[in-house]
Amino acid sequence: MSQQDMKIAIVGLGGMGDWHRNLIESIDGLTLAGIYDIKEERQEYAREKNVKVYDSFEELLGDKSVELCLIATPNDLHKPLAIAAMKAGKNVVSEKPVTLSSADLQEMIEASKETGMLFTVHQNRRWDEDFLTMKKIYKENRLGEVFRIESRVHGSRGIPGDWRQEKEHGGGMVLDWGVHLLDQILLMMEGVKLKKVYTTMTYVTNQLVDDGFTASLLFENGTEVIVEVGTSNFVNLPRWYMLGSNGTAIIEDWSLKGEIVSAKGQNEKDVVPVITAAGLTKTMAPRREDTIAKTELPVVKSDIRDFYRNVMKTIRGEEEIIVKLPEVARVMRLMEALFESAEKKQVIDFE
Repeated sequence: MSQQDMKIAIVGLGGMGDWHRNLIESIDGLTLAGIYDIKEERQEYAREKNVKVYDSFEELLGDKSVELCLIATPNDLHKPLAIAAMKAGKNVVSEKPVTLSSADLQEMIEASKETGMLFTVHQNRRWDEDFLTMKKIYKENRLGEVFRIESRVHGSRGIPGDWRQEKEHGGGMVLDWGVHLLDQILLMMEGVKLKKVYTTMTYVTNQLVDDGFTASLLFENGTEVIVEVGTSNFVNLPRWYMLGSNGTAIIEDWSLKGEIVSAKGQNEKDVVPVITAAGLTKTMAPRREDTIAKTELPVVKSDIRDFYRNVMKTIRGEEEIIVKLPEVARVMRLMEALFESAEKKQVIDFE
């Protein structure tokens, strides 16, 4: 540690808080000052890792050496803790979802304006390489005019057995995973208004919060996007599936297994029909190999540590923050539209 290192304190050393602790140790110029957690077992765990444990949240806020505070508690606690930290002169990173409603978020934004403290959200999956790869394919028009995008994450273990199953703490898959997938889509469709939203939700494993959802999003340019999260899927559908006028791109899973298949040359002639159990079809017959081109995915590499590097440089006045509050607010409004659509069983006008 050098005298110029920025010091960060963590509030909440659960799964994500500990993930941040490990990440911080690998970032030059950033040092963990200590943690605060209400659970004694997490305090003891921190001590075993030779990490300072604050006796109270107030003690943490009183440490003048701390410039940056990470809030990694259950979702319903983000707002009061973040506002208190900003009022104590700390810059704040909140875990996602930033809070439970647009009204709460506005209070947090106002606190940032009043105090002059940086306030941003750990939208870490902006650095997912599968997303960045699909975004590149879309932006570079590799498939021709894209008319449909499907983004899915599937699991078969239900919701984790903790506060994520409890509505009052901000549980459910819209707030847990939807916040990531919707953020990714809005970034991919940058500058395009989202006009219509229709959503269905599932409650297979519990009745308290959604354990899955399917959202259909219609953008002003005509592109339809399906965003889906499922926790009772024992056979997963592809992570990404993008359809364009001249080709299709697919990413199967987190390992980035996939490809781009596009048309080449003139339209096919002399199509050989496919024989099905009840008849013939030319429409659904596969293309001949000489009329298609298969190419590897243009994989985009990333480094999640760039999130904190950007936060640090923004605090120092050297860069502009990447995760901007208007973007966070738009995602929050969209999640609220999903809930409204599912409850009313109606299409919702969004923008």
